[in-house]
Amino acid sequence: MNSFSDRVDVINRSVGRVVRWFALIMVLVQFVLVMLRYVYGISFVYMNESVLYLHGALFMLGAGYTLLVDGHVRVDIFYARASLKHRTMIDIFGHLIFLLPSMTVLLLYSWPSVRRSWSIFEGPISVGGIPASFLLKSLVPAFCILLIIQGVSNLVRDISRLRNKTGDII
Repeated sequence: MNSFSDRVDVINRSVGRVVRWFALIMVLVQFVLVMLRYVYGISFVYMNESVLYLHGALFMLGAGYTLLVDGHVRVDIFYARASLKHRTMIDIFGHLIFLLPSMTVLLLYSWPSVRRSWSIFEGPISVGGIPASFLLKSLVPAFCILLIIQGVSNLVRDISRLRNKTGDII
């Protein structure tokens, strides 16, 4: 079962390696925007939108990788002091009750809007902007899919951890 999780983890690791560069690109574009605006008095709408696109892609596509490396914020005050068995049970509960159902619902409800956007190749958000709002909207189902596959991977790994090699619960 862990080999399945390892193969699935490769997807989010690969996406994470690519997406992390979006932060640097976003900072550089924003720097150029500020310099152009305040030094030369010019501005480009498409450059402003590119920062928005990069920011959206960074967070939406990086969410699966963040779940993989356990980087999401925990609010559970009992989790830190719990034993490995109880932490694993909390994680299983969270994946089954919160993560997977909410991502499935978000995916199902966002899909018609994304599909319509692609059918007309929806244009820019602002006049003079990037003519690809359909790509920005596509980040929502991609976010859901990446979190679902990582959630399933973590769930399989947690169930495997909860059982040792003899099949007994730890």
